Amino acid sequence: MQRLRVPGLLLALSLSLTACGTSPETAVSPSPTESTESSPAASPTADTVSYKTDLLVVTTVAPITNIVSNIAGDRIRVVGIIPEGTDSHTFEPRPSDGEILTKANLIFVNGLALEQPTMNLAETVKPKETKVYELGSNTIATDDWVFDNSFPQAEGKPNPHLWVNTKFSEVYAKYAAEQLSKLDPEGADYYAANLKAYLAKLEALDQVTREVVASIPPENRKLLTYHDSWPYWAKQYGFEVIGAIQPSDFNEPSAQDVSQLIDQIRDTKVPAIFGSEVFPSKVSEQIAREANVKLANTSDDDLPGDGSAVAVENSDPNHTYIGMMADNLRILAENLGGDPSLVDKLDTSNVVGSTAK
Repeated sequence: MQRLRVPGLLLALSLSLTACGTSPETAVSPSPTESTESSPAASPTADTVSYKTDLLVVTTVAPITNIVSNIAGDRIRVVGIIPEGTDSHTFEPRPSDGEILTKANLIFVNGLALEQPTMNLAETVKPKETKVYELGSNTIATDDWVFDNSFPQAEGKPNPHLWVNTKFSEVYAKYAAEQLSKLDPEGADYYAANLKAYLAKLEALDQVTREVVASIPPENRKLLTYHDSWPYWAKQYGFEVIGAIQPSDFNEPSAQDVSQLIDQIRDTKVPAIFGSEVFPSKVSEQIAREANVKLANTSDDDLPGDGSAVAVENSDPNHTYIGMMADNLRILAENLGGDPSLVDKLDTSNVVGSTAK
């Protein structure tokens, strides 16, 4: 069983919070984004949102940006520097990203070797006192790292996609609240309130996930994906990952790999395989066609809907981490024989009062 690490300071932070079951809980709130060439996942400009502090928090992938900003709300500006729809494993930060990092008061990354070029730049240019906090590396112990098809143990880099597992996203939110409270002690009560509200949303997501999984016939609870980003989710919710199309070098699979995958699909009788919007591949279409199964795309870090509007009242309530996971649940249910309508009850919007998208 995976052992979750829970932030110590949260005891003081969350005395007033209601527990949501026995698993560690976390709350996060999305931060605003501004559509600029230098920082596509940045928060709205000062002219759009008036923040209560002059502090700047920098994040990496969109789900983490959204989680952190649900906690930060309108006290701290949160800027994500890895554009949505970009391969976060190979993303090379631009000079404009380096400029943002020089102004950061706190930097959140996933860790587990996901954003190494960005982390290297951050360590080089950030202010000496600015902390780089690895959410994923602090969430599970080394013994619980997953090595698999795209992340073989021989290469030493574990699968880093913890946030797809809702329970781990709760832990991310808790750590975000803890670190933001250390950075801005005067806002601790505010972050705790946002955490409580966001944890309730994540608990609802967890419950709906379990209902959707229960609606899928047991023999269909198998995943073959293009990018291998679902193992932590699968362990949590009773799915089996039977393979991944993308090799560990992130290139296309060989003809021999494709042949083996087709045989595997036929042997396991899985009714569908799942591609990736971030890694479009004709090979996925070929495999689905030759194995005579359905093909649909899921996402692990590209938020759905319209992320262009900066004003909260105009933002798309689906352009959130919860919105991304709700879309994934519908896609899984539709293609594996489950009930996608179970997802309709989910509120995918950000925490009320959050300025983030």
